Amino acid sequence: MLPGLLLLFVIVAIGSCLQRVSGMGLGLIAGPVLSVVMGPVEGILVVNALAVVNAAATTVTVRQNVDWRKFGLIASVLILGAVPGALLVREVSPPLLQALVGGVLLVALAVVTFGQDKVPRVSGRAPAVVAGVAGGFMNTLAGIAGPALTVYAQASRWPQQTYAATLQPIFMVAGFISFGIKLLTGAGSLADTHWLIWPVGVAAMALGIGSGIVFSRYIARGRARKLALALAAMGGVVVLVRGISGLV
Repeated sequence: MLPGLLLLFVIVAIGSCLQRVSGMGLGLIAGPVLSVVMGPVEGILVVNALAVVNAAATTVTVRQNVDWRKFGLIASVLILGAVPGALLVREVSPPLLQALVGGVLLVALAVVTFGQDKVPRVSGRAPAVVAGVAGGFMNTLAGIAGPALTVYAQASRWPQQTYAATLQPIFMVAGFISFGIKLLTGAGSLADTHWLIWPVGVAAMALGIGSGIVFSRYIARGRARKLALALAAMGGVVVLVRGISGLV
C-alpha cells in the first residue's frame, strides 16, 4: 500500500503544480497512472474526485482572470457528454476501457500537439457548446477535459491567461459531474478505495499548487504545458498497451 500512496503523492503533486502553471496537468498525468495502478474505473473515479478539490483551490488563486460568462456556457453542457461517457464505462470490460482511455488520450494529445495550427477560426456559442459536451465525455471516460477545450481555445483565439484561469472552475464542475454521474448510474464505486488516498491526495495538491504559484513566476506557461503533454503521452501509451494486452 505504501508504494502506491507514494506514487499517488508524486503524480498528484506534479500534476497540480503543472496545472497551476499552465492550466492543465492533474487529469493528464494522474489519469493514465491511476488507470493502470487502480484500474480504469476506480482510477479515473479517484482522478475525478481529486480534480474537483484541485480545481477549486486553483480557481481561488486565479479567479481575477476567469471569464465567468464563458465558464457558464461551457460548464452548463458538460453533463450532455458525461452521461454517455458513464454509460460506456458501465458497459465495457476493464481491458477494453483501458484501451479506450489510452486511445482517447493519445488522439486528443495528437490533435492538441500537432493540429492546433490547422484548426480553423470559430466564433459564437455553438463551438463552445460542442467543446463542453466533448470535454464532459472525455472527462468521464478518461479524466481529461482539457484537450477538447484546448482545441476550442485555439480555434476561438481565446487569450492564454484567461483561458488557463477559466479552465479551473470548468474542471471543478466537470469533475463533480463525472464523479456523481458514474456513482448514480452504477458505472463506478469507491467501496474498495483505501481511505488514505484522500488525505495523501489533498496533501499532494497543497504542495503542488503552492509550488506552482512559485514556479509560475519563472516558468513559461507554454513550457509547463509541453511537459504536461509529454508526460501524459507516455502514460497514455502504457494504458493503451496494457488494455490491448488484456484483450488478446
